Amino acid sequence: MNHIIIVTDSTADIPQKTVSEYGIHVIPMTVNFKEQSFVEGVDITPAEFYDRLTKSPELPTTSQTSPAQYVNVYQDLLDQHPGASIISIHISSGMSGTYQSALLAKSMMEEEGMTADITIIDSRCASYGFGLQVVAAARLAANGASVQDIIDEVERLRQVRRLYFLVDTLEYLQKGGRIRKGAAIIGTVLNVKPILSVDEEGVIYPVDKARGRKKAVLRIVELFRKDFGEHKDLNIAVCDGVNPETAEDIVHEMSQHFTLHEVVRTDIGAVVGTHVGPGIVAVFVWPA
Repeated sequence: MNHIIIVTDSTADIPQKTVSEYGIHVIPMTVNFKEQSFVEGVDITPAEFYDRLTKSPELPTTSQTSPAQYVNVYQDLLDQHPGASIISIHISSGMSGTYQSALLAKSMMEEEGMTADITIIDSRCASYGFGLQVVAAARLAANGASVQDIIDEVERLRQVRRLYFLVDTLEYLQKGGRIRKGAAIIGTVLNVKPILSVDEEGVIYPVDKARGRKKAVLRIVELFRKDFGEHKDLNIAVCDGVNPETAEDIVHEMSQHFTLHEVVRTDIGAVVGTHVGPGIVAVFVWPA
């Protein structure tokens, strides 16, 4: 049976227990506060990151993995597992150059005459919005699925999953250039909470706004009820940046309207957190 290795980057925000269980290979990205750099998930926890972010006078910057680093990772994995196939799934190309780095690494290896079966996938999403695709791929690989079956399932999940996220302010998204120009909704004024999503191209766009946290939670649930209609059996992942109360409220409210099968709770890490700020809660839902 062909051994299939699943590779991703740390912005997938997959719980460490799941990473270990399925042997997912996570390439960490870096967040930089002035002269200090931290490797996501290695040198800094999400709680430490948000604490530092709120105290920092300047926005940190993030560094994606270089093509050369990807070459090293792919080569090491293939040396350990000769003849294996690699499926490498990454954060939306509409938000980061990570996918392009991985593609470039593959072409660099081909130019050097290295023959390897490597598939690079643009998830068109961020955080567990593509973490769920990575986990599904890893589960299928563990059960002996083919490369094509895994690619098909990743694509299917991308089509059927729905997501909304709530931010305290659009300041971080605007400063980082991660939201379309002209999409400035009043965030901090009058306790208005912007609700956003990600389009088919993997780009963030505003959906709605609600006055206060509780109304925002109810509005998100309402949006999912509209999205899924009569389909009541769902999986849900709720990710937050030091906002567990809102995350738990969303799970509770969703459970009043849907039968929730898989419920994933995870943190939004430092790299995604740099662009959305503290208080973020993201909800990813897909049919069970």
